[in-house]
Amino acid sequence: MPRWECAIEGDDSQFDRVEELIVHQSTDHDRITCKVCGTVVPDGYFAIKHAFDEHSRAEYVRAYDASAAEVRRRENIKESIESEADMNEVIERLEG
Repeated sequence: MPRWECAIEGDDSQFDRVEELIVHQSTDHDRITCKVCGTVVPDGYFAIKHAFDEHSRAEYVRAYDASAAEVRRRENIKESIESEADMNEVIERLEG
């Protein structure tokens, strides 16, 4: 049973492997512009990673008008993905 769901703009595509999800999000969806700094990043995991690695929670909340629950949800998504993903595989596939 697939464990990973895309969920970008109602996309309900599901994947057995988290690496498949990340590649899908990076190649099948438009890139987005960070509302804090203007950097353009792939939507989904990479957008969440950028927001929380490059900016404070307060910056994120102000720029996206996000609630504490929304911040926690995205932090949990980031943590779940990073605990399981083989990022070397993802990078190789995206660069290949």
